Amino acid sequence: MTPSPFITVSELAAALAGTQPPVVFDASYILHSPAADGDYRAEDARASWEAAHIPGSRYVDIQQQFSDPDAATHYSHPEPQAVADELARLGIGEHERVVVYDTTDTMFAARLWYLLTWIGVDAVVLDGGLAAWRAAGHPVKSGDVATEPSPVTPWTVSAPREAWITKEELVSRSESDSRPLVCGLPAESFAGTAATRYSRRGHIPGSVNVSSRDLFAPDGTVRGENELREAYVANGVTGDEEVLLYCGGGISATANALTLAELGVTAVRVYDGSLEEWSADESLPLEVGK
Repeated sequence: MTPSPFITVSELAAALAGTQPPVVFDASYILHSPAADGDYRAEDARASWEAAHIPGSRYVDIQQQFSDPDAATHYSHPEPQAVADELARLGIGEHERVVVYDTTDTMFAARLWYLLTWIGVDAVVLDGGLAAWRAAGHPVKSGDVATEPSPVTPWTVSAPREAWITKEELVSRSESDSRPLVCGLPAESFAGTAATRYSRRGHIPGSVNVSSRDLFAPDGTVRGENELREAYVANGVTGDEEVLLYCGGGISATANALTLAELGVTAVRVYDGSLEEWSADESLPLEVGK
């Protein structure tokens, strides 16, 4: 049985009290809703981490620390070794366990989880994030109290798994390709009825919509196995074939990957550029409506 990619609050509390506590990262990042088409506003959430965080956790900035600074889109993944080198700079060895959480609907925690598991790191996501931690009565800390970590000797990434699909691969897909292409954006963004941060509205032709936000309950915890499976199967995603995932900028799609992993489906790849890249190319089609 495939291990769950989630850790519960009680499991994390017990692990932190143990002899080999995991490293805990807060990966929160604020991506504002667009007021009009092309309105892209984002900022780090360090201030919210300083206001309240799990004791001993450290804040990481997805944009600055775990994205390719030379890429044309905002959150493009860096090379595998760059991810490992940043972890080593943060004092994280190759075989340490990492727990990731956020205060932003698990979307950015999922992104960091995807990057870490891509290169073989033992990483899990805290189910429900900081809200679940606080709801269970566990303490939080405030202030910039994290001790500056001592870097460890850099380690070499040997065999990262296949985790990404490119625009060129999607453009060249044949009509007979039966692998599902899943958009993780909310229904209104998929249909093109809501403002978009990007150049044009709509979705990639042939894709289906499984909104990643709908896969989590109002309290932020992941929905049960039956609900998750029904959401995917209703859109033709059975897990029998590789699943291709995209969204607006490669964030929500990783929450789809996270929930699919909860179902034991790990043959997935994410289109990192997603609609940010696709919509910027006027030669590529977008569909509106369901």
